[in-house]
Amino acid sequence: MKTALIFGVSGQDGSYLAEFLISKGYRIIGIIRHNSSNEIPSRLKSIISNNKKQLILKYGDITDTSFIYNIINENKIDEIYNLAAQSHVGLSFEIPLYTMEVDAKGTLNILEAIRYSKKDIKYYQASTSELFGGLPNSNFQNENTMLYPKSPYATAKLYAYWITVNYRESYNIFACNGILFNHESPRRGKNFVTRKITKGIAEILNGKKEKISLGNIYSLRDWGYSKDYVEGMWLMLQQETPDDYVLATSECHTIKEFIEIAFSYVGISIQWQGKGLDEKGYDKETKRLLIDINPDLFRPNEVMRLCGDYSKAKQNLGWEPTTKFKQLVYLMLESDLKNEMGVTIGEYNKNGKKF
Repeated sequence: MKTALIFGVSGQDGSYLAEFLISKGYRIIGIIRHNSSNEIPSRLKSIISNNKKQLILKYGDITDTSFIYNIINENKIDEIYNLAAQSHVGLSFEIPLYTMEVDAKGTLNILEAIRYSKKDIKYYQASTSELFGGLPNSNFQNENTMLYPKSPYATAKLYAYWITVNYRESYNIFACNGILFNHESPRRGKNFVTRKITKGIAEILNGKKEKISLGNIYSLRDWGYSKDYVEGMWLMLQQETPDDYVLATSECHTIKEFIEIAFSYVGISIQWQGKGLDEKGYDKETKRLLIDINPDLFRPNEVMRLCGDYSKAKQNLGWEPTTKFKQLVYLMLESDLKNEMGVTIGEYNKNGKKF
C-alpha cells in the first residue's frame, strides 16, 4: 500500500484528492491546521468516517520547518502533494507577507525536507494559471508561455514554481508542477467568485439575501471541475520522469456568463443596464435588482484573460477534462440550493417557488 502525504487536505482539491487516492488503495496522512474548535473540517467528515484506516489527520503547518522534517522522516512516504496555500488572489494584496510565507517559503521547507531525508519521494507542487498574468496577445497559455505574475499570490507561487524546478534539476528529486487553471466545485470556498454567485443565488431564492455584489465581471477564465483535476495531479507522479503540466479546459468564459447561466437554471433571465461601475443586473421579468458592482472588490492589478492549452497533458498523461462549463455551474448551484433550501434545481422549478 502506497502512502501519500497531503498538505492542505481540508481544502477543495485536498478533499477530492483524498477520495481519489483512497479509491486507488492509498494510505493518506492529511495535514490540517489547528483550530480552536478541534473539529474535523466539514469537507472531510464523511470521507474520514468511511475510511478511518486509510485517512489519518495530523495537525501541522508548512511554515513550521521542524514539523515538516519530522513528519517526513518518521513515516514511509511515497508521494507528497503540496496543496496548502493562501490561495485567494484578492486577499493576497492585503496580506502579502503571510502569502509569501505560506506559498513560497512553505514550498521550500518541504523540498528541503525531501532533500535531506534522502528518501525516494515523488513531489507534486500545486502551481497556478495566475503565473501567466494574462499577457497581451496570449490567447492560450501553455508550459512555454512567458510567466508574468500580477499579484502577491502569483508572485509567491512563481517562487514556488521555480524552486520546484530548481530542486528537480539540482538534486534529482522527482518533482512536478501542476499549472492548474481555475477549477471549481460545490466544495469551493465561499469567498471565491464562482461560489459567491451560486451560494448568493440560493440565498436570494430563500429570502436571505437581496442581491449579489461583485467586482470585475468581464474577466475571462478557464473553469474546470476540481474532481477532474486531482486525477491529473496523480497522473503526473505516475510517470517515469518528472515534468510540469498545464491542466485546463481550453474554454474561456466571463464571470458575467457564469452569472447568466446560473440564474437561468432557476428560470431567471438577467437584463443588464448601465456601464462600468454603474452596471447592474435585473430580473428581466420582475425588474428586481439582483447584481451590482462594488469597486472595493476590484483587484489593484486585474488579470483579464486566462485560458489554458492542455495538449501536453493530453498527449503525455492521457488526461483531459470530462465536465463541461455549464455542467459545472449546474453542479455548484444545485449543491447550494440543496444546502440552503433542501431542494434540487428540478424540484425548485417544478414547484414554481418565487422569491
